[in-house]
Amino acid sequence: MGKEIPEIEAREILTGYTGYNNQILEWQKRSESTKNYSLTRPQSDYILKYHDVKPKVAKKYIQIAKHFGSKLQEERLLMKPVDQIWVEKLLCETDKAYHIWGNLTNEMKPVTMWIPKASIIQEEKTLDREVDYSPYSKRPPMSHQKEAIEKLLANDRFILADDMGLGKTTSTVIASIESKAKKVLIVCPASLKINWKREIENYSEDHVLIVEGKKWGSTFKYYIINYDILKNFHTTENSEDSEAYQIILNEGFDLAIVDEAHYISNSQAQRTKLLNDILAKIPKVWLLTGTPMTSRPINYYNLLRIVNSPLTLNWKSYVMRYCKGYQFRVGGRKIWNTSGASNLDELREQTKAVVLRRLKTDVLDLPEKIISPIWLELKNSFYDDELTEFLRISEENKEKESITVTLNRLMKLRQLIAIEKVEHTCELIDKVLEQGKKVIVFTNFTMSLDMIHEKYKKKSVILDGRMSKIARQESVDRFQNEDKIKIFIGNIKAAGVGITLTEADTVIMNDLSFVPADHSQAEDRAYRYGQKNSVLVYYPVFENTIEMTVYNILQKKKDIIDQVMGDGEYSESFASELVKSIK
Repeated sequence: MGKEIPEIEAREILTGYTGYNNQILEWQKRSESTKNYSLTRPQSDYILKYHDVKPKVAKKYIQIAKHFGSKLQEERLLMKPVDQIWVEKLLCETDKAYHIWGNLTNEMKPVTMWIPKASIIQEEKTLDREVDYSPYSKRPPMSHQKEAIEKLLANDRFILADDMGLGKTTSTVIASIESKAKKVLIVCPASLKINWKREIENYSEDHVLIVEGKKWGSTFKYYIINYDILKNFHTTENSEDSEAYQIILNEGFDLAIVDEAHYISNSQAQRTKLLNDILAKIPKVWLLTGTPMTSRPINYYNLLRIVNSPLTLNWKSYVMRYCKGYQFRVGGRKIWNTSGASNLDELREQTKAVVLRRLKTDVLDLPEKIISPIWLELKNSFYDDELTEFLRISEENKEKESITVTLNRLMKLRQLIAIEKVEHTCELIDKVLEQGKKVIVFTNFTMSLDMIHEKYKKKSVILDGRMSKIARQESVDRFQNEDKIKIFIGNIKAAGVGITLTEADTVIMNDLSFVPADHSQAEDRAYRYGQKNSVLVYYPVFENTIEMTVYNILQKKKDIIDQVMGDGEYSESFASELVKSIK
């Protein structure tokens, strides 16, 4: 017996229908009142697919996007655009749309209509409980961080896109504790792994594992892994023979935190594919990125897809609406151009339920100057050899050598650290540049200064002791006045005093001086009269090196910085404690 014709099968269902779908009931009424009434193929398909689906009573307003409201106005010949729809019932849904019975205006009778999910402005979720912040009193979160914490806790999938310096890591660590997650996966760039571990240890005694190479562990709450080695612990190939097959998923993570989430904006990259596959199987996912949401909307498609934004249900619609997307031919192939940006206000409105973005200029509870250490790992055996040699000579000459001579012998180690640091400093510079801002970088050494300048030749100016007074002033003026000059690179002695660099509100200390006052003086090149924003100062510091010792002493002895007013002399107590700590 052949397959039954859809129209005949649907007509039989329609005749005996006793359900509550208003669309099917309307067709049923027409068929009863109209002789020879016939169903179209789309109507028949609808009846066959949805006659068993029980409609849900909604009785609520939904907010819709302006462009869809204008479309409804035009189609329905209304007096004004529609901004909200009263939904009496949800009749059924597809992957991309809802079919509802409701009102467009108070004057109209209820009608059935399809509403694309991407045209509905999602409701912002709020936390239904009070958070007790007293356990965090030693390092209490600021007001804007509490808002971020509560946004994360209210949403299983969310993007925290705050500006640099607003403390996304702190907010997320506290939120992870408050979420009661049993196992947390943190994915971040390799240079930030130690920083995450330290931040967790500021608030929790839970066990933390920094995953390295191909070594996995158990009995930990927090697992910190960098993007580059994800492939060692997960593969998208369904092969039990693969050594990496689902090691991460077998751990049973109930929360994943992805830092610098713009690393997975390219949906074709292997690390994006791996992480997308992992995140799809973890209940809670929080993405962190400080990159502006309005730069290139195509970069945010994958992030929005991870957090289940309805805007990503139709890729073509997204790129045409928000990326000025269009197709062009190359040979016999059609290719999409998605590099543009359009309807950005609408994009922000449509995504505000799943994205929190604040700029430093928007936040009122920030201090005037924010000092942020970035903890790094030094992987250089030459450093260990040099330190051993330094300690050997110090031991042999401990009765003969002055503190000043001892510190001068550390020059080689300091230079090595400064050069190794350049790569990490450039990562920070790139973050600032991505936000369209200017940045100041200080270093003690000519080689590291020249290395950074060489990388950003057309975007940077330098100021050091090799330059004349006229050339130095020209560098300051160009940085302050020329839009194309984004980076000021200065020797901490030559550029750390007497100049004003208020066009930047971010300062990076590539390496540390042994004169405590040098740092406060250099920081204040941006923090001067005319600066309208909070100044963010980054100190990238290599753990377990003399640099960490110097940084820790500077933090403990802030009184020294106040006492030594930049006269170029070492503080005797500072120097003595430094040498003692190194030994």
